[in-house]
Amino acid sequence: MTASRRRLAAALLLATSLVLASCTSGADDRAAPKPIDAAPCPTTPVDVVVSVDQWGEVVSQLGGACANVTTLLAGSSVDPHDYEPSPADAAKFEGARLVVVNGGHYDEWAAKLAAGSAPDAPVVDAVAVGEAGAHGETNPHVWYQPSAVTAVADAVTARLTALAPDGGDYFAERRRAFADSLGEYDRLIASIKGAASGKTYAATESVFDRMAAALGLQNRTPEGYQAAARNDSDPSPGDLDAFLGLLRAKGVDVLIYNTQTEGSVPEQIRSAAEAAGVPVVEVTETVAPGADSFEAWQVDQLKSLAKALGVAA
Repeated sequence: MTASRRRLAAALLLATSLVLASCTSGADDRAAPKPIDAAPCPTTPVDVVVSVDQWGEVVSQLGGACANVTTLLAGSSVDPHDYEPSPADAAKFEGARLVVVNGGHYDEWAAKLAAGSAPDAPVVDAVAVGEAGAHGETNPHVWYQPSAVTAVADAVTARLTALAPDGGDYFAERRRAFADSLGEYDRLIASIKGAASGKTYAATESVFDRMAAALGLQNRTPEGYQAAARNDSDPSPGDLDAFLGLLRAKGVDVLIYNTQTEGSVPEQIRSAAEAAGVPVVEVTETVAPGADSFEAWQVDQLKSLAKALGVAA
């Protein structure tokens, strides 16, 4: 994440309270899954530390009243890759009985803090759990992989149950409720995959690539541009021209645009797509400001993608 991107992310975080204050009751219920009903915890709650909010929101739903969840980068106004933790961050791990990190070199600082401040706490690594033996280059944005979301939810529930056995039935019910809350998410994924598998996309960043692969979409982003984005560097003039030329020729069905990135390059790419009539679908790396839940955030983006691809949602 570049410095300009950090500034934008910070602005988004500041705007969250305003967005929440302006929400109305007219939203589509399917786009905003109802919160899982709270029930009394039958045992002593488990203290859990989560590195980033993409997983913090999920863990909070799974743990309910039986988990005291602390999320270090809630709102993620800084890039987890580059985050420099403070002594106060290390202190938050003290006493943690469970740690949940993203992994995949996304938040290595969190794993190090856990090893130093909570050495006996088990760690759920989302990338390791979600990939389960997969090989090849790791795209750390694993919260965009539907099978990984399920695998992480199962792993967290299993760990919570092992740490607080008297809450086993409670955690099992929370897990079932979370699965139910993913109903619209699952439906949209199946609909898009069934109707649009094989369609093409290009992306300003690799954030959404795991979901796109799960939907059967084909990535046509020029390889040189992808390599530059992975290295957090500017593309060469030739790589940028290749991307712009692809869009001008309408060589893809949709452009995936990360709104948490700003600067002349993504703006040029978006402008080229709009000028050529290529639909632009906005996504975010972190939970969108104002989203009621992880599920609602994902559903909103999937609905936008379905519309752009001409799929009935």
